Amino acid sequence: MGGVGKLARVMVNEVHALSSPGSILSETQPPVTNGKLTPQPASADAIRAGELVQVVGGPIVIGEARWWQVAVGSLRGWVAEGSRDRPNLIDASSPASRAWNVWSAITSTALPASVADLPERVYVPNEADNTISVIDAVSLKVIRTLRTGYIPEHLTPDWDLSRLYVSNYGSSFLTVVDPRAVATVSPIAAASPYNVYFSPDGSKAVVMAEDVNRIDFYDRRTWRLLKQLPMKWAGIDHADFSAGGRYLLASTEYAGHLLKVDVVTMSVVGDLNVGGLPIDVKLSPDGSVFFVANQGRGGVSVIDPILMREIGFIPTGNGAHGMAISRDARSLYVSNRLAGTISVIDFSSRKVTATWYVGGSPDMLQVSTDGSQLWTGNRFNSTVVVIDTRSGKVIALIPVGRRPHGLTYFPQPGRFSTGHNGVYR
Repeated sequence: MGGVGKLARVMVNEVHALSSPGSILSETQPPVTNGKLTPQPASADAIRAGELVQVVGGPIVIGEARWWQVAVGSLRGWVAEGSRDRPNLIDASSPASRAWNVWSAITSTALPASVADLPERVYVPNEADNTISVIDAVSLKVIRTLRTGYIPEHLTPDWDLSRLYVSNYGSSFLTVVDPRAVATVSPIAAASPYNVYFSPDGSKAVVMAEDVNRIDFYDRRTWRLLKQLPMKWAGIDHADFSAGGRYLLASTEYAGHLLKVDVVTMSVVGDLNVGGLPIDVKLSPDGSVFFVANQGRGGVSVIDPILMREIGFIPTGNGAHGMAISRDARSLYVSNRLAGTISVIDFSSRKVTATWYVGGSPDMLQVSTDGSQLWTGNRFNSTVVVIDTRSGKVIALIPVGRRPHGLTYFPQPGRFSTGHNGVYR
């Protein structure tokens, strides 16, 4: 451990932060031992694997254990360092921490077992037609058109991949699609939904209610409303989660702010003004920074989420808008909607390694299962563009409805969906 002021990474599936240092009960330590009650830990709060935390106190040695006070989101608590063979925390600068890859589960081409039998399709919400175009990913042809609510924006796979949600910006509900039947089923009530996300532990659905400047939190399984979090900044619309899912970083497109929101307490815990028009958000593979596409500034901000500071800016092109992770998780694709180009950013160097001219108005992005294709809606040209990721050349233009937006390629590799138009971990 590096000590106070340093960053540490949680290395076990779940560790409990306590209000004061002490022993943690485990499955092998029952609450009653030899007829005596074992002291319970004070107000434990879970921190999940991969999370980067700031060390703010310690160490305190109790018995053979060293305890450190750590902070992440709104949480501040004490965590035992653990043993050398099984550490709970390690210094974030250590080789083992730097090797952590948030996106490791998407680097395989194998589909999850629950959806491995489904044919690969691309679902395209047509914002101006109130429809979904369903494209067969092999024949590159539209095979079905489904009706939605008003102004459908994004197609979002559920956390467990069982169904798809359509964010109807102009309606008070989500259209629900059964991907096995390729048909709509009973809708779910939600106010002015622009985008939907799911906490990495699968417990919460997070709806970006952009038109009413609010984030609405729901129980993901029952869709019971948990909390409505009003925003004083306009245009709340895109986000991504920290490595362990304790918090998310969200963009407010029209106010130029980025908000750090604790997912457990459902509260804003940080704010940064980056200016311009911040849109899509993606976490780096090691979880240390967020990349934020800025349509107004023509590039991508690199954000330190601990300091809530912009530590870099990568120029890409006019109208930087949507982003996607390459299948090998080494590159970040960025659509420059007003320039008609796609930029490829190398995660390790944080530099643009290629710029592909594809024409039109490329919008939200999706990668094919084998990683050889990049799909995007041509927002102002009523087509979907398919791009060869090896050459950057356009493979196909597929006619769809008017103003195609947040399309999803489904299914894809990954353990679960965190939402948006198909972001998997």
